[in-house]
Amino acid sequence: MDVLSHLTDGFASAFSPMHLLLAFAGCTLGSLVGVLPGLGPATTVALLLPLTYVFDPVGALVLFAGIYYGGMYGGSTTAILLNVPGETASVPTTLEGHPMARSGRAGAALATAAIGSFVAGTISTVAITFIGPAMSRVAESIQPAEYFAVMVLAFATVTAVVADAPARGLCSLFLGLAIGLVGIDSLTGQVRYAFGVPELYDGVQVVAVAVGLFAIGEGLYTAARMRRAPEEQMLPVGGRIGMSREDWGRSWKPWLRGTAIGLPIGALPAGGAEIPTFLSYNLERRLSQHKKQFGKGAIEGVAGPEAANNAAFSGVLMPLLTLGIPTSATASVLLIAFQMYDVQPGPQLFQTQSALVWTLIASLYIGNVMLLVLNLPMIPLWVRLLKLPRPLLTAGIIVFATLGVYALSQNAVDLAIAVAFGVLGFLMRRTGYPVAPLILGAVLGPMTETQFRRALAFSEGDWTVFLTRPVSAGILCLALASLAGPMAVRLLRRRRSVPSI
Repeated sequence: MDVLSHLTDGFASAFSPMHLLLAFAGCTLGSLVGVLPGLGPATTVALLLPLTYVFDPVGALVLFAGIYYGGMYGGSTTAILLNVPGETASVPTTLEGHPMARSGRAGAALATAAIGSFVAGTISTVAITFIGPAMSRVAESIQPAEYFAVMVLAFATVTAVVADAPARGLCSLFLGLAIGLVGIDSLTGQVRYAFGVPELYDGVQVVAVAVGLFAIGEGLYTAARMRRAPEEQMLPVGGRIGMSREDWGRSWKPWLRGTAIGLPIGALPAGGAEIPTFLSYNLERRLSQHKKQFGKGAIEGVAGPEAANNAAFSGVLMPLLTLGIPTSATASVLLIAFQMYDVQPGPQLFQTQSALVWTLIASLYIGNVMLLVLNLPMIPLWVRLLKLPRPLLTAGIIVFATLGVYALSQNAVDLAIAVAFGVLGFLMRRTGYPVAPLILGAVLGPMTETQFRRALAFSEGDWTVFLTRPVSAGILCLALASLAGPMAVRLLRRRRSVPSI
């Protein structure tokens, strides 16, 4: 009953005129930017991050939740109409959504994607409502050694999953950890790696890092590919935007199955959205009674993956709110938003910031409804937006990102940091280095150092505390296995591919 009473209070705050206006603005802005080709949720959130700084913490996070969800909704439009997946998680949508558009059923594909995202988002938010407080109570008993081990597990799994080569992922991670060390040491008061720049004494502004890596870096990468890759031809929506009775009958079960797959995997460290969307697509292909339509425009192949995609991204909020640990690049940018207002997600969040967290959860319910109402009627508007010249859109993204960073602090050093990391993000994309470990290391690095030092202080300098505590030792073993496992699998595949003499 405490959960329901807290949720009721959250709705009372979320339904205030200002918070409703902020939720609507966030959903609209998120959908507007998320529908652009190549901009996934992490890039959308990073690009619009400076906009939230002018509001109070509760209002800013309500706006930010709308931006976050709106960015997730927008990706299906380009996948279906342009055959351009904004990220790897949208690939299954292109496999069936674009053939549906070619056959004149783009309206049905867009509708099942939007409704499936609404269903998955609502169910995921219900799970956050009831599971989140229980997870926070369990997390209160976690000691610094276990906290440090959990963060190491997050580092290891993200590095192993997102990188084709573990060495590249580790290089990206260590660079992020080095960025997190810049500034005044909280224990000794010594300045570290500031190179005599007073603006760096408080550390590198992670907002500038995030905007540079995702927004500016993505803009530069898109601009560099314009001459090589011809601009995609967009298919017309055609017909009405809606679903027939047969479409409903073929979609509702994939929505539920996709949610059941995406939510638990998304809540795991480095679970991400890629694995559940492909699992959902393969499952629907096996269970469908219309197997011959797959590859030619089966609506189940759009409904299931889109629900799994949204549920997976919603799942990252549980470890973020209850443990303060981001499990993906998007969650890392969300953590930056909390830290902008000196709000640290973790086991105490539901007690110390009860009004904020329950207003945020209530706004997720409201935002889902707003996005469903917004997206279906406004699909023609998004289509017209996609007809704008690609160079104009790319230039606008870069200019908007740089202006946002400067307006946030009015500091030329932060602007220079954003541009430098934008160039770095561009080079990382060109050379195949993953960006997610870098931003995760930059955000979690200071917290990892703090927990490491606290564990050593409690054990009076005994380094074996991480191995003598069973839970900590078990988590560290999982982290080692997550790094060594993919390497061992690749080594076995190479040996099998080498012909014996």
